[in-house]
Formats: sequence, C-alpha cells, structure tokens
Amino acid sequence: MNREIERAFSSYLRKNGMRVTPERKAILREVFALHRHFDVEELFDILRRKKTRISQASVYRSMPLFVKAGLVIRTAGAVGKVVYEHVYGHEHHDHMFCVKCGKQIEFNDDKLEKLQVEICRKYGFNPEYHNLEIDGLCKNCAKNKRTGGKYEI
Repeated sequence: MNREIERAFSSYLRKNGMRVTPERKAILREVFALHRHFDVEELFDILRRKKTRISQASVYRSMPLFVKAGLVIRTAGAVGKVVYEHVYGHEHHDHMFCVKCGKQIEFNDDKLEKLQVEICRKYGFNPEYHNLEIDGLCKNCAKNKRTGGKYEI
C-alpha cells in the first residue's frame, strides 16, 4: 500500500473525528494487497491466517469507513453477496455478475457514462459517484440453460 492511500485515509478519519488505529491500518493494507473482488469474511480469513490480531467486528466496522473515504466500493456480487474492491487510483468501471457461476465482468462504456450525466442534468442532480451492476447469466451459463424463462432487455 502506498503512502498516498494511507494519507488519504488518515485525513478522512481526522476530518471526521476518528482515530487512526493500527487495526484499521492493517485492514486497509490487506484490502490494497487484494487485486480482485472480496467479501468481509474472506478478508477476515486472510488476516487471521496471517496471524493479525483483529476481530471480525473490526473488519466489518472498517469497511464502511474505507467506502466513505473513497478508497473502496461496495457492490453486489453473485447471488446478492456483498463484495468490495479497492478503487483509489483506478479507472471507473461498472460490473456484470453471473448469478449462476459467479463470473464477474468489469466494463466501461463512454456512451453509458454520457447518458448518466445527461440524466443527472435533466433532474438537477449533482452526482458524486455511481456504481452500475447488472445481474444475469454469462455467455456460457446462458448457453447451457435448459429450462425456464429468458431474461431479455
């Protein structure tokens, strides 16, 4: 984890009257060591395997702080599971999740981004952040689907 990330988080905590604790730093360090989507239980297991003395409750309480600080996003994963990923210093992207196999597809579409800006203007809304998630079936799962209705847009 680079110093810029640590400074951004420390600054956020201080502005909001919270302390920078060794536990929060350790959790943040592990979040930025992961270069994929993860859930809180997985993060806690990684910390525990590394013999980091942090409670599961501390991990759960820290994640919303990372989100509010703009370092991490919270999104839905496959089958409604909440997952996170670090975004600080990364390009914006949206997600598609396969509800059958759990495949995650990240994408960015300029036309979609412009349309969102137009919609916000139309309604006098000042966006700070957005996260688009599409749940459905990936190409392989849709191909192998034998019965049931088809989800079409």
